[in-house]
Amino acid sequence: MAAASSLIPELESVVRHGSDERRADALRRITALFLHGSSRFSEDHIRLFDDVFVMLINEIESKARAELSRQLAPVPNAPLEALKRLAKDEDIMVAGPVLAQSPRLTTPDLVEIANAMSTEHLYAISSRAAIEEPVTDVLVRRGDFTVKRKLAGNAGAKISEVGFTNLVRSAEHDSVLAEAVALRSDVPDHMFRELLTRATEVVQRRLLAKARPETQDEIRRVLARVSGEVIATKPARDFSQAQARMRALADAGQLAEEHLVQFAKDQSYDNTVAALSQLTGVPIDVVDRLMNGDRPDPILILCKAAGYSWPTAREIILARLGNRGKGAPTLDAASANFERLSTSTAQRVVRFWQVTPGSLTTAP
Repeated sequence: MAAASSLIPELESVVRHGSDERRADALRRITALFLHGSSRFSEDHIRLFDDVFVMLINEIESKARAELSRQLAPVPNAPLEALKRLAKDEDIMVAGPVLAQSPRLTTPDLVEIANAMSTEHLYAISSRAAIEEPVTDVLVRRGDFTVKRKLAGNAGAKISEVGFTNLVRSAEHDSVLAEAVALRSDVPDHMFRELLTRATEVVQRRLLAKARPETQDEIRRVLARVSGEVIATKPARDFSQAQARMRALADAGQLAEEHLVQFAKDQSYDNTVAALSQLTGVPIDVVDRLMNGDRPDPILILCKAAGYSWPTAREIILARLGNRGKGAPTLDAASANFERLSTSTAQRVVRFWQVTPGSLTTAP
């Protein structure tokens, strides 16, 4: 370490009066000295090198900083303050290697950088071998489609429930991202189901083609369960009289959205189900099972596909709940989901439901 210490006076002279070439040469000499002995250096030695590197980083050109970043990035005991300076450099050629590789940067360091720096910096972070949830939350929130795709395809990235929610929403308009998210082994079941529901038929086919046999079976089961557990067994209900009434009203041109709303307000379950079936073309036994599922989502899908308003969907949900849901969080969440749901996605799902119930056990 005497050699490193003896360089300090020379560095002071180089920094104050030296040319760019002399500074770059000094940096190369110090870097070579550090790399040669890094495995043997104590923390005191590391701090000395840190002071030297920081002194030079502030004075050298970006090309020299980029080379230093490339050399220090994989070193497990690289000088920390120098690494942080490099990681926050606006030039991604300088910051990139450290952000992508350095094991010395902590989760708080990465969160700070991800909150402040450019999309290019976020992309570099998203390629790290391991990334904790606080970091991925920021990457998903601030990143563009390139960052989200990179992150979703990174098996070493831990993604939170919030992160997956945001990725699934973004994936509705990005087929590449949809595939990357769906093929992750840690995607929660309900998120996987929602993703497949929202995915285009092309993406669904690609996922089936790429997935392992056991995953293909799961994808088919999820697509079948899009119907809100249509396959659930329950005694058949006799809707024949209600169906006859709805057919007669439809033939007379007297069955429309406002009539459906009135049936729901009157708590006339048979008429509500029969009217929904007649208006949407979904078999009545399927509508009955959808109405009795655990969630109101199928009602939102039916109404959105038919072009109905949120107040209509709300009245049907209340009829389904027997009016127990007024003012409950269920309605608030359903309203938000109704607004997010696109008409094209809803119509695509309804096309599944319009086929005969027996064919719903397999994916299209």
